[in-house]
Amino acid sequence: MDISGVSTSGVSGALEIKSAQLAKDRIEQDGQAALQLLESADVPTQSANSNVGSIINTYA
Repeated sequence: MDISGVSTSGVSGALEIKSAQLAKDRIEQDGQAALQLLESADVPTQSANSNVGSIINTYA
């Protein structure tokens, strides 16, 4: 079967470009979602006593 006038390499290249654009858009959306999640997280306040948690007892 011979299809004249259709360049498969051109179609293939266009599909590769579109795929790369979609992947880039998805990565940007994931990055924005991650930033929004970090910004919405509650930041714990620092303890008034800075010695709390500084001593760790370990027993073997």
